[in-house]
Amino acid sequence: MAVLEARVAKLEKINSVLIDRVERSMDSQGSAFSLFQTAIGLERQIRERTDELTRTLRKLERANDELTTARDLAEQANRSKTRFLAAAGHDLLQPVNAARLSISALAETRVGEEGGRLVRQIDRSLGTIETLLRTLLDMSKLDAGVMVPNLGAVAVAEVLSALESDFRPVALRKGLRLVIAPTSVFAVTDPVMLRRILQNLVSNAIRYTEAGGVLVGVRPRGADRLRIDVVDTGSGIPPERHEVIFEEFHRGGTAVGDGEIALGLGLSIVRRLVGALGHDLTLHSAVGRGTTFSLLLPRAEPVAPVALETLMARSLQGYGLSGALVAVVENDEAVREATTTLLERWSCRVVAGGSVAAVTAAGEAAGQAPDLILADYHLDEGRTGLDAIRALRSRFGRAIPAVVVTADYSDAVAGEVAAANAELMRKPVKPAELRALMAHILQ
Repeated sequence: MAVLEARVAKLEKINSVLIDRVERSMDSQGSAFSLFQTAIGLERQIRERTDELTRTLRKLERANDELTTARDLAEQANRSKTRFLAAAGHDLLQPVNAARLSISALAETRVGEEGGRLVRQIDRSLGTIETLLRTLLDMSKLDAGVMVPNLGAVAVAEVLSALESDFRPVALRKGLRLVIAPTSVFAVTDPVMLRRILQNLVSNAIRYTEAGGVLVGVRPRGADRLRIDVVDTGSGIPPERHEVIFEEFHRGGTAVGDGEIALGLGLSIVRRLVGALGHDLTLHSAVGRGTTFSLLLPRAEPVAPVALETLMARSLQGYGLSGALVAVVENDEAVREATTTLLERWSCRVVAGGSVAAVTAAGEAAGQAPDLILADYHLDEGRTGLDAIRALRSRFGRAIPAVVVTADYSDAVAGEVAAANAELMRKPVKPAELRALMAHILQ
């Protein structure tokens, strides 16, 4: 009996262990099944999210393609606009050129005090229009990459001397001092672009300075660089506006009462010119204490300078034009008439025509070779003023002095004019400069 009870107890113990193992096994299988179900659910969710993400990525790709297309179209339109403006300089400046020549001719007559005041007012307005057009055209040419610097060794003193003659009267009218520090250094730069940069900087400095003055100075920086500083005692520029002032059509916050229109393009063109030249421009300013613009550029070895403007200024002694026969080649009737009227005011005799054939016939009718040819570069039918100059020289058998007038600032045109042994004058023509150049040629 005891043996049987012992075996029963043993079997119960074995049964208990087996049942425990079975229960643990079933619990484990239940957990695995739950995990399996969970995995299946997660896989389904991942697939759904992946499909959703794929659809979103496809939408983004289509949107990016559309944005890229729109951007390309916008850039193409902008390039077309820029190329148009860069190439349209001649046509845009023609009316201004004609108007300024006509106003100059009117000023030569006795128009009385009131008439003189109106003439000066109109001339001032035309000057503002010319400045705006020229600046917009320059910006377009720089953006289009058609204005390429002509780098060389430039006497900085000559550029600063021109600034002094341009801006000293303006500074005096405001009761300001304009100090141009003397210098003998040469820089590697483009003289026209450098002058334009400094003109804008000095003009802004005078415009926004009410008391004190403006200083332009040059300092060496190491052995191979120099720095040109334009310093004013104006109201200063807050730090948060140091970048904004270089944007197009941004006008300074200080009101000015000099009667000039602030176009807000000066510093924008400065930044473009500095970038084209590869120079560096920095700005330091303290509110209430003034501003300093510093231009850093390469230094050059001194060379013999060519002072064309000085030569033209010296030629102002007397007109030296009385009785001179001038052949005017200009296809724009308004400009041709204005030029003829102005030259006749200077006691010149004029033969004029709108084409090579017309001016050649007019020259033959005059019975003598012209003393000077004044020709517009762009004529009709793809012809140029150089064609007219060659035709007149060939017809009369001598190298008649010639001046080519153009709104094209490219080196290519300048090279063509120089190769033809002619002088170049940019539009809009300033009558005083034209008269000085003509007087020098006819001496």
